[in-house]
Amino acid sequence: MKNTRKMSTNTMVLGAILTALVIVLQYISMAIRFGTFSITLSLTPVVIGALTCGVGMGAWLGLVFGAAVLFTGDAAPFWAVAPLATFATVLLKGIASGVIPALTYKLLKGKNKTFATALASILSPIANTGVFLIGCVLFFIPTLVEWYGNITAFLVTIFSFNFVIELVLNIVLSPVILRVLNIKRG
Repeated sequence: MKNTRKMSTNTMVLGAILTALVIVLQYISMAIRFGTFSITLSLTPVVIGALTCGVGMGAWLGLVFGAAVLFTGDAAPFWAVAPLATFATVLLKGIASGVIPALTYKLLKGKNKTFATALASILSPIANTGVFLIGCVLFFIPTLVEWYGNITAFLVTIFSFNFVIELVLNIVLSPVILRVLNIKRG
């Protein structure tokens, strides 16, 4: 059977706005650094799109986020070491940061929308950082030891500021913005 479901105009417009916002926020993020890596501001629009428009939009916005990370040069140190591994890791972490919250929300929203929104907002930075760390373990351990002296120093850098700030921003901003969007629609 042919799928004739079409994307609504509202979904397309919101998707376009969020796509532009992901790109702009990723470029702004380059100026906000704690240690080696910039803080990711782009996860909030990824989560908003994932929760309001579904898994497909979450995947799209995550892909745009990953591509923006590659184009802004934030992945340049890793790109110089292993381009294909960097490309795969960065795009997969971006896509996961949109798909995992969308699936979580879809699964739980019928039971409790507030809890589903909060959990999805938490899982996006966890997915982003988690896939990044998996990519680091698979492809970059010797390089990270060379750069940081040991893996513990690298993990402290990632988790001390970057991950915590991304998590807090997402937990605070995503539910608030979604609430405003729902009031506007309602």
